[in-house]
Order: sequence, then structure tokens, then C-alpha cells
Amino acid sequence: MQVMRVDWYLELKGALEKEAVRSGAEFIRQYKLARGHIKSLGMSADEIEKQLASLKLALPSWAFGAGGTRFFRFPFPGEPSDIFEKIQDASVVNLLTGMAPRVALHYPWDLTSDPASLRKYAGKLGLGFDAINVNTFQDHPEQELSYKFGSLCSSDPLVRKHAVELVLETMDYGKKTGSKDVIVWLGDGSNYPGQMHFRKSFDHYLESLHKIYKHLPSGWTLFLEYKPFEPSFYYTVNFDWGCAYAAACSLGKKAMVLVDLGHHLPGANVEAIVARLLQLDKLGGFHFNDSKYGDDDLTAGSISPYRLFLIMNEIVDAQIERKANKPFLSLMIDQSHNIKDPIEDLLQTCEELAAAYCKALLVDREALCKAQKHGDPVAAERVLKAAFYAPVSGLLSKVRLDKGGARDPVGFYRKIKYREKLTDRRKKEG
Repeated sequence: MQVMRVDWYLELKGALEKEAVRSGAEFIRQYKLARGHIKSLGMSADEIEKQLASLKLALPSWAFGAGGTRFFRFPFPGEPSDIFEKIQDASVVNLLTGMAPRVALHYPWDLTSDPASLRKYAGKLGLGFDAINVNTFQDHPEQELSYKFGSLCSSDPLVRKHAVELVLETMDYGKKTGSKDVIVWLGDGSNYPGQMHFRKSFDHYLESLHKIYKHLPSGWTLFLEYKPFEPSFYYTVNFDWGCAYAAACSLGKKAMVLVDLGHHLPGANVEAIVARLLQLDKLGGFHFNDSKYGDDDLTAGSISPYRLFLIMNEIVDAQIERKANKPFLSLMIDQSHNIKDPIEDLLQTCEELAAAYCKALLVDREALCKAQKHGDPVAAERVLKAAFYAPVSGLLSKVRLDKGGARDPVGFYRKIKYREKLTDRRKKEG
């Protein structure tokens, strides 16, 4: 199969190795600045680098194609035509950042007749698979029963049975690709008062989830993702973290809540939700993105970098409490790229998440605890802001270089004109 070629990947690795030799005075200055700053805090720069190196993100397969709005979609040159080409693009992001070695699949969008070959090809490109997402929010080709009025929560038991079977089918596919978890995001809801029974719809949801949970593969986790609105705008069955938490508790230890940063109403204190779920031991992971109004699915950190830092601060705080030397949650990205080059956008996102995590590691926990204990909000805020404004770019570049990545991923990507080369290659292969 022509798609199995990896010569382009080896060429890219070679170009990165040559680029790494050219250190540059500015990079050295930034690296020394970061190490000096960390030393002044009484912390070990070597230990911070080690913890940063342990950060592993999962890329969304669906993000490598052009996204869209309810009105239109703008295709771009070199857009991937199948899951194998999406994997190729994901490998570029991982190679340049050194921190995204897994891909989250979406079923049945990413269905292939040969999942074993997909798994093998991903391995050649240094990738594995993370949680697999299931699509019960749209009807699929040749589907006999419609999800128009609900799937797992439908008032029709035959439709519910069909939706449950799709989730089970998704898990079977996930086992073949090497996935370890499954994500159920529920689009079920209503647009008009009286259209759907509030209590019965949630009962149907729990009933369906229990059937799914019963067949959960050994070692797997079931992630329950909530959302306040969209595609339905009057009522969504699993509309907030409380609903997801209640459902997860009713299922058992292998059911956890997934927090998508964009799945909250404007003004919601997402970091507090994260802290509460951590406290209750029911936070399983994230779908990282950013938003201005709702589920905008923008580049993580592009609108609210401080909020991203505050969320990472809660993760690190719990990490320290549990004496874990690396993030213990599933850290996935979920974005839609309407006007940006998807590879560039995901490179930006990886940089932003690494920066937020690094800065969270630099928070003076003792000083913060003291300020909280003495009721000193100014001191507490100063502690957080000191970490947020810490000069860490040089340290992040060094960690990327140590893993064979690029000092400046987006800059390198543009310098070698990768999108143009990718477009030419796919024209020839297609």
C-alpha cells in the first residue's frame, strides 16, 4: 500500500536533527534565563525539565481536516482524505513538539477495514491511540433507525438499543487499534418545552450506560462528557458536571467525568469544577480548547491563557498531593480549525499546554498556602501571577530539543514549507 510509506517521515526527522545543531544565541540566553529564574525560586530546573518531559498529550484525529460552522466549511490544500493521512499529520505534530504521542479516534468517522494495519502504521510513526470517541449525534450511512430525537436517551427502546450497540461496536474497534478508553459525549436533548421528559430521559441515559459499562473491556475507563447546550438548545440530558458525576457514580470506579473546557456556560469557574472532581476522585481527563462564547473549539490558550494556567495549577496541586511525578489524567485536545492550518494550530496548542503546565509547576505552594490561611487575597494572587509570568520559553524549547523536536515548532514548520510539500506529495499519491 502506497500510504504505508514513511520516507517523508525520515526526511523530516533528518531536517530536525540538522536544525537542532544550530542552537542560536537567543535560545541559549532564554534557556539560561529560565534556569536562573527557577533556581532563584529554590527549585531544581533539572526536576522541572524531567516533569515537563513526562507531559503526554493526545491529538484529535478529527482536527486535522478543515472544521466548519453551521453555515459553511472551507477546505484547504493537502487536507487528509482518510485516517491514515490524519495519522501522518499527527506524527508531524508529535515529532516537532515531542509531547503528543497518542491520537484519539472518532468512530465511525475513522473506521478502516484493516485496523491492524492502522495500528502498525501509527507505530512506525511513533504514535499510539488514546480514548476512542463514539458518534451517536448523527445518523450514519444505511442506518435504519434515526437519532433525530435521541440516541441513548431516546423514548424508543429500539433506538436506544441501536445506540448502545454502536458504543459496543466502537469499543471492539478500539481494542483492535490499541485504545484503552471510550468517551461518550451525548448530544441528546430537546429544542422545545415538553418535547422530552426530563426525568425519564436521564433514566434512559443511565439504563443505556449500565449496558455499556457491563461490556467495558478489562483495563478500560468509560469517560462521560457533559455539555450545557448544542445541538439542542432548550435542554441537554447530560448538561453539567453534576449530571456526569451522578451518572459516573451510579456505574462504578471505571466510569469517570471528562471535562471539555468549551462545554460550560460563559463565566463558569472551570478550575473550581476541576478541583471538585479531583476532590471527589471522579475526574478522568480533559478535552482542551478555548472559547469566547460557548463551544468555540479554538486554540487552547488563545483567549484565556490565565484560565488554562489556573486549571493546570489544580492538576499539579492534586499531582503533588498524590505524590505523582507526572500528570495522572488523560490530556486530550478537541479543536476545530476553520481558518488555521490544523497542524500549525495543534503545534500552538501543544506549546500553550506545556507552558501552562510548566508555570503551574513553579507555583510557590508554601507561600500560597500561607496567604490562604491568613486570608490575604493580594498575596495569594501575587503568588499565582509570579508563576504565570515566569520566563519559561527557553526551558520548553530545551525539553523539545532533548526529545528530538524543534525549538520553535511553528517557525520550523513554516521554514521548511511543510504544507506545500505535503500538498504536492498527496497530489502525486492521490
